[in-house]
Amino acid sequence: MSIPITGPLGDRVAVGARTLWTLRAEPAGDPVLFLPGAGSFGLDYYRVYGLIKERSAPILYDRAGTGWSEDVALPRTLDDVTDEITDLLAALGVESAVTLVGHSLGGAYAQRFAQRFPDRVARLVLIDPLHQDWDDFVPPELQFGAAPVTDNAQMPELPAQAIDRIRTAMEIAFRDFPTEIGKAALDLHMSTGRFPVGFREGLNAAHLLDELRDGGPLPEVPTQLISATGTDAQQRLFVPADLLQQQLEGSERLYDSIAERHSWVERITVPDASHANLPMVRPDIVAAGAAPVMQDGRQR
Repeated sequence: MSIPITGPLGDRVAVGARTLWTLRAEPAGDPVLFLPGAGSFGLDYYRVYGLIKERSAPILYDRAGTGWSEDVALPRTLDDVTDEITDLLAALGVESAVTLVGHSLGGAYAQRFAQRFPDRVARLVLIDPLHQDWDDFVPPELQFGAAPVTDNAQMPELPAQAIDRIRTAMEIAFRDFPTEIGKAALDLHMSTGRFPVGFREGLNAAHLLDELRDGGPLPEVPTQLISATGTDAQQRLFVPADLLQQQLEGSERLYDSIAERHSWVERITVPDASHANLPMVRPDIVAAGAAPVMQDGRQR
């Protein structure tokens, strides 16, 4: 499948040697940049975008190789992507500090950007983020350091029944989106051109953890650390139920330990969402962290 030039809305912006899909609201406040997880798209945050565009300046984008942006060789390093973020902000004329909302792999990009450019970060919202201590808290079968390191592995072929279950899980995630937008996002997620992207982006996960470990501390900026403790059919397809439960318990311990060590980190656990669908089914939670409501001149 060839990827359409644009999605159902948004623009293409020249960033370096390629063009990237973006959707940006007229500035009504501080800029908020969304960094989706592996294989996810900027449009997955459309409901969050709608909730905060009257009080902030939300920016949705598809990094190179994902969504409606131009292709690039995958996987990429954290520095590759954070360089792209810097160039994107420059192309959009954003000079002030930004709030970064990073989900899963996008959370690793947000943390690395904050390590490299601490003065450019006003706030962090990390949703089930990939973290350098991940392997210390999850079962051995799910540790990235235990996986063979390769940049050219092929995604295993899935049976039709598995594809149907994944599509059903995504239909549930997009059911409250405007019809045209939800359908366009769902169709692109399930396309032959973009369905394997999540697998490819994560091939060098062990290297990414090393980058974070070597990158230094994060700035002491207001940070929300949000996690989902529900599951969906897509997760249960790839991980046995008992192992999935151990993973959830381990990641909760990890995120709790981060909040216990850093007074500027606020912890939020969401039981009625899964790792994959939290940004779509609980946009209110993400919006509250990304652009807190002002009352009496103070953020709440």
